[in-house]
Amino acid sequence: MEFEASPTPQVMLPSAEELPSLGLGTARMGETAARAATELAALRTALDMGFRVIDTAEMYGAGGAETLVGRALREAMAAGLRRDELFIVTKVLPENAHPAAMLKSCEASLERLGLDSVDLYLLHWRGSVPLKETIDGFEILQRRHWIRHWGVSNFGIDDMRELIAVPGGAACSVNQVWYSPTQRGVELDLLPWMQLYQMPLMAYSPLDEGDLVRHPVLARIGQRHGATAAQVALAWTLSRPGVMTVPKAVHALHLRQNWEAQRIDLSPADLAEIDSHFPAPRERRPLAVR
Repeated sequence: MEFEASPTPQVMLPSAEELPSLGLGTARMGETAARAATELAALRTALDMGFRVIDTAEMYGAGGAETLVGRALREAMAAGLRRDELFIVTKVLPENAHPAAMLKSCEASLERLGLDSVDLYLLHWRGSVPLKETIDGFEILQRRHWIRHWGVSNFGIDDMRELIAVPGGAACSVNQVWYSPTQRGVELDLLPWMQLYQMPLMAYSPLDEGDLVRHPVLARIGQRHGATAAQVALAWTLSRPGVMTVPKAVHALHLRQNWEAQRIDLSPADLAEIDSHFPAPRERRPLAVR
C-alpha cells in the first residue's frame, strides 16, 4: 500500500526535529465496544490518508484509545508503514507523575500501543506531584529508551516558567493546550513565550469539539475557498507560527476535510475578518481547559 506524502507545514521541536503540524486526536475513543470498529476504521483511514502524528492518552477510555491506536498501527505497519514515519504521543495522568508510578503507567501504555517506545510523553495536567519528581520520571524513561521526548499539557505561562526553572525542565518539548479561534488567551503571553523558547504549542479542540463546524462567519470565509467552516478554523490554527494541532475525527469525510485544510491559504482579508469576529483578549485570562 502506498501512503500519501504529507503536504502539511512543519513545526520544529527544541531538539531541531521536524514533525507535521497536523495530527489526529483520539479523545473519547475506546470508551465503548459498540464504537470500536468505527474508531479503528477511522484510525486506519487516517494513517492511509497520510496522518503521521497520533495523539492519545492513558485516560482516554481508560486505556481503550491506546489499545485501538495499537491495533491500527500494527495493521498499517503490516501493510508497509514504517515505525520511523510515525510520531506517537500519549499522556500520563497527574496522579501517576512520580517516577515509580510513571514507569508502570508508561509500560502499560507501551503494551497497549504495541510499541517499544513513544515519541512524546506528556503530563496530562498539573497535579500535586512536585515537578522535579515528574521530570526525574521522564528522564528515567528516556534512559530506558521508552520515550524520546517529553512535554506537558494544560500548563499556563506561570506553570511553564516554574517548569523550566526546575533542573531538567528546560528539556520540555511541547505544551498541549486548548487553542482555537474562540480561545485565544494564549496569544497574550503563553504562545509568545513558547515561540521564544522554540517550543511548539500543540492545539487540542481546534474546532471547540464541534461548536465551530457550522459557524456562519467561518462558513462565509470558507465559501471563498470552496471549504467548510471547520476547514477554515483548522487552516487558521495551522497558520499560527509554532503551532500544531490534533483534531479528532471518526468519519472518513471529516478526516479528508481536515487533511485538505492544510492546503487552504487564508488571505490577509480572511485573517482580518476572523480577528474582527474572534478578537484576541486584551487582558490576561485563566488558561482555557476542556
